Amino acid sequence: MRGLITHLHSSELVARFQRACGLYPATRAEDKSVHSHSVDGHPVPNGNASVHRHRAEAGTGKLNGGTREQDSNSNYKCSVSSGDAKEYVVRSRPLHFLFLVSAALGNEVFYISFLPCLHWNLDPFLCRRCANIWAVVMYVGQVLKDVLKLPRPLAPPVVKLERRVDAEYGLPSTHAMAATAISFTLLLSAPQRVQFQWEVGLFLAVLLSVLVCLSRLYTGMHSALDVICGVLLTAVVMATSYPLWPWLDEVQLHSRFSPVLALVVPVLLCGAYPELDHYSTTRGDTTIIMGVASGCWLGYWLNQQRGRTFEPEGPLPVPLPSLTAASCVQGAARFALGLSVLLATRQSVRWTSLALVCRCYGESPSNPEARRRKEIEVVYKFVTYAAVGLVNTVLVNRLFLLLGLL
Repeated sequence: MRGLITHLHSSELVARFQRACGLYPATRAEDKSVHSHSVDGHPVPNGNASVHRHRAEAGTGKLNGGTREQDSNSNYKCSVSSGDAKEYVVRSRPLHFLFLVSAALGNEVFYISFLPCLHWNLDPFLCRRCANIWAVVMYVGQVLKDVLKLPRPLAPPVVKLERRVDAEYGLPSTHAMAATAISFTLLLSAPQRVQFQWEVGLFLAVLLSVLVCLSRLYTGMHSALDVICGVLLTAVVMATSYPLWPWLDEVQLHSRFSPVLALVVPVLLCGAYPELDHYSTTRGDTTIIMGVASGCWLGYWLNQQRGRTFEPEGPLPVPLPSLTAASCVQGAARFALGLSVLLATRQSVRWTSLALVCRCYGESPSNPEARRRKEIEVVYKFVTYAAVGLVNTVLVNRLFLLLGLL
């Protein structure tokens, strides 16, 4: 068993998967083989393969020269010569595109866009369920990363296609957790709300989860063990919490303590997040998710108290909306307008909250080191994204009503 775990966590296994999908590190010999001619002194790759160059960045900045060794709390080791560009060769462009798109489907930015779209165009009930489970599994996954402190795959032999989260630890894969949680929460919750073919829903849920999981191997960001543990951990969380989903719905919508819980529980969880001896984006990302969940929780409670939930009317489950040209245009208009409102809310509240918090601590908002201080980062990010969640659930649909889009 120990040998199997070591094998699943090895960087060589990830590298072999990348090679099988046509992703290779570009050595000097490969540079010569893929470059057939030059334009203005620069080599041009052949049509069957493309060489991509990018500066090596990790964590807080570029690695300028020498070797960065694994310290007491760092999760990776890489060697970069000053000024050198890392290169990789793509020999299967369709697979490259597929896995990059799949990786994007597991990002927080996607879910913060997808969940409002679900709220505006289908059913706020489903959005609330997904937001709840998303917040739970992401918090569990992010905390485990910083408690277990297991490294990501090493480069070389792995080709790294992403750099933002290089300073984060690896196990479990929260991309795999989020994709699995969102997909199967929808699958389990939708039958009581909308009419659809369950087998088709199951196929789509499995397909999305598998693509996102494989994309984490292809991009070199996780080992097979990270991904498998992420999926299994999500399955455990969902299986144990599933009987409590109706009870949580009741508490969120009808309890007189709901507004207090919506604010206090996420704030306490953010404050209890594990401390590291170096900066990592996991704390900030977790705070963003907790903020969104808090704002949505409070917003859904307010909608229930005001008697306007914007949920489908009539006996449930309702038929899926017809896909006509008019409905597609109206849905696109809602998405564009709603997203614009959320972006405006994010920018305005972020700027205001960051300025106020930095002023309280005598720091400049333009100082990146100040923005990384826990007492500053947690406060301004939580306030910003709680406002985004609140505006999404309470104000945007009312704006749609005023404009005749709902």
